This record gives sequence, structure tokens and C-alpha cells, in this order.
Amino acid sequence: MLRLPALLCLAHGAAAFNKPQAAGLCDPGVKQYSGYIDLTTGAKHLFYWAFESRNDPATDPVILWMTGGPGCSSAVALFGENGPCKVNADGTATKLNPYSWNRNATLIYVDQPAGTGFSYGAKDATEAGVARDMVDFLVQWFRTHGKFGDHDLYVTGESYAGHYVPAVSSGLFRNGTLRKNLKGLAIGNGLTDPEVQFAYYKDMVISTNGHEAAVGKAEHAAMAAATPACIAGIRACQNNTMTCLPALELCEMSLEIPYTLTGMNPYDMRAKCAVPPLCYDFSNVKTYLQRDDVRAALGVKGRWADCSKSVTIRFELSGDYIKNYQQLLPELLNAGVRVLIYAGDQDYICNWLGNQAWTLALPWPGQGAFRAAAVADWPAGAKKAGELRTSGPLSFLRVLDAGHMVPMDQPAAALRMINAFTADAL
Repeated sequence: MLRLPALLCLAHGAAAFNKPQAAGLCDPGVKQYSGYIDLTTGAKHLFYWAFESRNDPATDPVILWMTGGPGCSSAVALFGENGPCKVNADGTATKLNPYSWNRNATLIYVDQPAGTGFSYGAKDATEAGVARDMVDFLVQWFRTHGKFGDHDLYVTGESYAGHYVPAVSSGLFRNGTLRKNLKGLAIGNGLTDPEVQFAYYKDMVISTNGHEAAVGKAEHAAMAAATPACIAGIRACQNNTMTCLPALELCEMSLEIPYTLTGMNPYDMRAKCAVPPLCYDFSNVKTYLQRDDVRAALGVKGRWADCSKSVTIRFELSGDYIKNYQQLLPELLNAGVRVLIYAGDQDYICNWLGNQAWTLALPWPGQGAFRAAAVADWPAGAKKAGELRTSGPLSFLRVLDAGHMVPMDQPAAALRMINAFTADAL
């Protein structure tokens, strides 16, 4: 997870927004909207930045993106992964990203929960709160931007969004207001089923798919010996929140810290951790978002940070961190909502082995067919870019030569993936 380790506000009303394209920000060739949605579910004000499709905004789908953390701004993905532009090294200018996901979709980036990025307001640290707030946000957003009212909607995100995306998608489905719009959800290198996923750290730490084993035999043996106690703690957490924090600390100490101590990047096992604790340098984005002209165009005040330690700590203390959320997906799958789980195979912290394992273990009527489905080479252009297992509405894609942030490491493949998914052609 991109997390901190143990990782002018417009006039208030039902919704507030402006159009920063007048200032030529990021993607001046499309209409843009930014500002705050003032939630009716509490004193919370969520910042968003939306970009219309470069192709056909009148018919193309809408994609919601949520970065994980918990507490990391979606601007991290906007500028570093799949957004319309990149910020140069010194934060003085941007250039267009030819692989932006708004090539064929209208994109909404939102900073949530409150306290993340430019968003502010009453604090919350539960997925029930995340789902409630994001349903409120989306209902208001679609009402305010009425021309998108009948467009298909896809809920996407990565990392801790493995919690957010199922919770929000389930909330939309059960709320009913936008159920007809919800066509699919996609999670990249997510933490969704900790009870299954944490069991695969011991395997990933000595994997050699394009990198060396991270630890020696003694360290690996210690991790393997500690894994059953970690999994037992996660299992107990599902029914007794008081046990969650001690279980998380045990799991981190025995399965995450041994890797961190190697100095390698937990988000890309091929590289050293360049700028601890996140290992990536987003200072150029911070410089750009602190410019007076940019802030005025976006309609914000307050200072931006890539990730909020206080939000991370709140979710850890609430017990949410190692709660399972895959159990929210069968209802959606049964209703025909498509689900894509994708994972870069060089990531340690939310590795592809664990993500593959929980998709295979997911109990739903199509489980047998999914488990029996052949794993096929998945091309992007003329070369193999991944390995795909798909059956009915569920797909799992292992993306080759990519770390935690697939659109950053393999932008062309990531764009092909999301375009195929939204076209129901994956």
C-alpha cells in the first residue's frame, strides 16, 4: 500500500465547482471541473478534479479513481500514473500524458476520506463511512454534472482502494440511485482480502520473477514460521475489532519489516527505496500544487500533501486495515457487475500472488468456472504484457514488469487494459 509506515475552498453549498481549463491546466484540450462537493452526510468537503474524455464525452464512460494509503491524494495518480498530464522535475510546468485514461473516458479524481490531499472536514476511519460519503459525493456529482447522468460508471483505484472500491461499489449498488450506471470496478495491486493475502508474503519475498530473492534462508524461515499467527490474528479481527491493532502490528513486524530492512522498494522489488518512507519523490507535484495560479484555478486553499499520516493512523486504530472486503463482491458479480483485479508482478506489499489467491478463493456461483479457466497470455501491442484469467464477470490480470503502480510502470498496457475492460472486451 502507498502508506506511511508504522505510512480556497469554494463557497459552500450542495456542490461547488469551477473550470480550470480556462487557465490551461494539465489537459487544456478538454473541459475540466474542480472544486469541492460538500457532503450531506456530515461536515466534510471532498475535493475533486475531473477531465472529460478526449474521445467522445457525450457517450464515453465515467471512471472514478481513488488512491489508497489510506490517506494518499489521488493527485499522486493523476500526475504520476494515469492522469492527463505529468509534472516536470522542478514543478514548474506540465506535459500531456499520451496514455491518460481520459483517452476514452471521463475521469474523476477525488481526495478521500476527509483529511486527504485538499479535502477537509470531520474525520472518519471506517469503510462504512467511506462508502456512505462516496455515494453521497457521486450522487451529487452526477446531479451537478447532469449531462453524464446516463453514462456508464466504473469505480477504480489501487492499493488501500482494495478496501475502498468494494465498499463504495457495494454502497452504490445498494443505494440504488446510481445502480443503473454502475457497470464495473477495477482494483490495482489492492489490499482486499488480508486473511488470504498476508499468507503470500513469505512466498513473494523469495520469488525471482525479474528480481533477486529479497532475504536469505534464515529470514525466510522466520517469516514462514510467523505466518500462521499473523493469519490467525487477522481472522480474529474480522469478529473482534479490539484484536485488530495487535494483529496488524504482529503481521507488520514479522512479514513487512524484514523486507523493509533490506532497503529495497516494497512497491518495486527491482529497485532500492529511493525516498523513504514512500520510496517515490512527489516533491515536484507538491511544488506545482502550491503555485498560486494553480491553486486559484482549482479553487483550493490549505496545503497539499501526498499522504496524510494522521489519516493512516486513524484507519489503523479503527481496525479497518486488516478487515476483509472481498465478501462484498459476490452480490455485485451475481448482478453482472464486472470486476477486474490486476496486479503488477514486481510489487511486494500488495503482491500478485496474494491477489491471485483471493480471487481463486472467492466464493460465488461462478467460482468453479473461474478456477477452471485457462490462464492466457495477454498482449499489449506485439508483445506479451501479462497473463489473464477470466470467466463471466470476473477477471484477474497479472501485469508483467510492473510494480505497485501499474499505470506508471506500464502506461501503454494499463491504457489498453482499462479501455478493454470498459468496452467489455478484456
